[in-house]
Amino acid sequence: KDIEFIRSTYYNMEEFARFSSSVGKFVGYTEYGLKQANYWNSDPSYLAQMKATKERYCKHNIDID
Repeated sequence: KDIEFIRSTYYNMEEFARFSSSVGKFVGYTEYGLKQANYWNSDPSYLAQMKATKERYCKHNIDID
């Protein structure tokens, strides 16, 4: 059961940042996205919350399907 949690953040229909559970951190795709990713990655509690989302949301629901 190889699953991945991805949370993409968009502005004006353009993806500027993404969290991937396989990478374990935020990655920015624009200049603003890089700044936001650095800010989010510097907050250990927020990063831990995003990492736990895979366990809380994905793995819980995969057993239902």
